[in-house]
Amino acid sequence: MLGQFAASETHCHFRPHQFLAREDEQPDAIYRIDEGWACRYRVLPDGRRQITGLFLPGDICEPHWALGKRPSQPIVALTNVRATNLPSSPHGVLPAESQQACWKGLADMIERQTNWLVTLGRKTAIERLAHLLLELFERMRSSGLSYGQQCAMPLTQMEIADMTGLTPVHVNRTLQTMRQRGLVELQSKWLRIPDLAALRDAAALTSNEVLA
Repeated sequence: MLGQFAASETHCHFRPHQFLAREDEQPDAIYRIDEGWACRYRVLPDGRRQITGLFLPGDICEPHWALGKRPSQPIVALTNVRATNLPSSPHGVLPAESQQACWKGLADMIERQTNWLVTLGRKTAIERLAHLLLELFERMRSSGLSYGQQCAMPLTQMEIADMTGLTPVHVNRTLQTMRQRGLVELQSKWLRIPDLAALRDAAALTSNEVLA
């Protein structure tokens, strides 16, 4: 079920697997994620799921709702989520202080989706996982939520598989290879990257490519 809150409230909470928005239903508000992780996804007729977007602390979910668009895909909490709602009118009118954040969020989302398209279309399994883990770290670091070379990483291997277009078995084997090569350390829902430059090389990133 959707999280319930009054129009006058500015904060809301969602439990894991709770919907922030359902497909083709008018959302109550545009959300700024303050704590927790959520995702956008699509399910194929045979039950296969592709995660098409990931929302981390500091992200706007979803900025194009400010244009009055209905969600074309459901959005669900992956962890406990605390969010600030940015109420808008049915015509997409936002308070002036929220507009700049939404447009920046939209630009970031477009760039991120382009990177994901290239990754899914052309990169190997190791390159896909290296890209994803590096992106997660850089986004958490830009929000002030990294600690040295590590950050929280609550995703399951099934969720990683749904993001990267791989099977959970392939994800498991690839992560083992990456651990053996010293590219990443994953333990107790934490990610540590011993050598950022080495992981960028493994992700086949260009020298000026920014993932945050």
